[in-house]
Amino acid sequence: MSSINNGTPFDPNAANHRVSLPSEQVPVEPYKVDTLPQQGSTQPGDGKEVHTDGQFTADSNAATGQHQKVPFKEQVIGVAQKLLLESYTPRTWRTHPLHICPSEPYDPEDQLNKHVLDWIFLISSLNFSFWSEKEGKPDRYGVEWRTAWDSEERKVHTGYWSLVASLNRALEEDIPITDPQFYSSETLCPDSLIEYVFRAAPQSSESIPLLRERIAVMREVGFILCNGYGSSFKGFLDDFQRQYDGKGTALDLVRMVTQIFPAFRDEVEYECVNICLWKRAQILVAETWAAFYPASPDESHPIFPGPLGPQISRLTMFADYRVPQILHHLRIITYPASLMRKLQAHIPVQSGSREEVSLRTASIIAVERVREEILRLMEEEEKAGETEAAVADNSGTVSSVLIDFYLWDLAKKIESGEESIQGLETAEVVPIHRTRSIWY
Repeated sequence: MSSINNGTPFDPNAANHRVSLPSEQVPVEPYKVDTLPQQGSTQPGDGKEVHTDGQFTADSNAATGQHQKVPFKEQVIGVAQKLLLESYTPRTWRTHPLHICPSEPYDPEDQLNKHVLDWIFLISSLNFSFWSEKEGKPDRYGVEWRTAWDSEERKVHTGYWSLVASLNRALEEDIPITDPQFYSSETLCPDSLIEYVFRAAPQSSESIPLLRERIAVMREVGFILCNGYGSSFKGFLDDFQRQYDGKGTALDLVRMVTQIFPAFRDEVEYECVNICLWKRAQILVAETWAAFYPASPDESHPIFPGPLGPQISRLTMFADYRVPQILHHLRIITYPASLMRKLQAHIPVQSGSREEVSLRTASIIAVERVREEILRLMEEEEKAGETEAAVADNSGTVSSVLIDFYLWDLAKKIESGEESIQGLETAEVVPIHRTRSIWY
């Protein structure tokens, strides 16, 4: 029996059984939906044409797109102004205390940058289903680790941050958990070791959700990287650059990710029309974009050095369960009474159901409206001479990606009591929709 760094016994043979890969567990073909979702576009980047009157709802009545009179425009303007005032930019990514930041200036040969890319890739691969059956209770699943890389203070991280903290903790314990060669191997990294990596804080009475599915995703994505891309996400990006002759955009990279990795293929089908939501594929690309965003707007982005740059505005927000909650709180989307009753009773919402698809697609539409309003406000300020320097590349500074980052952070701050909404009419904070899924 060996031990891992802190003296905790680790038995490499305990629970060392193979689980099937995601593409073996769930159909690679998209989920079938028999009722009409509220639709935006059929996939990110195709123009995001949405036919609404600006007053929509994630309704569960027939067609799920019933329109109601809500103070939509005023609320959107308020959120847009708040985001602009707080100067939320892609560089904000580097300020999160648990993030591992790449070196600057960018050096493609720097091993730190390769490590950061592998770290981002694994986190994005496992970025799903963090809601707890014990939401708001001290014994919910959480991971005890530092409050920041450079701090000795410790806390219990919950939700998405429990994933980040668990991987950081493993790295600190000299477990190379973000190395695809390591986590793809059942010999080097047996299931029991992965279970140890995700071990809960002492006060937690539940374990990380969907552990077996997470292990299966790790095996599959790691296998693909090791058998075609030099055992790293950097190798995948190098191949992406070769395929696109150095001119690929963020959307090109998202499409390549969904083509190569079945576990990122988050799609639903309605009347033979494929609707591509691609939450984790887009967030993988967006996190990479933000992590390596250059300090100066005059510098080209090292991951997207082509003449078009990243074109990050062609991506949508990342349709999950947290952003719809904050959009409802901000009265930008509204819920019908039937859905409100289901959420408040903590009744699960089935993956691929009309209500679930409506919640996700309505959120995409709503964030696009916020983005349009921000661009309009910036244009007005520029014309009035109120901004000292015009934004040279709105697609880089004002995007649904950045708005999603902001709204997600805001939702977590409101949840923790760290912040409240001032100056805007808000609705009660209702529970998130409970859908267990590897897609988000």
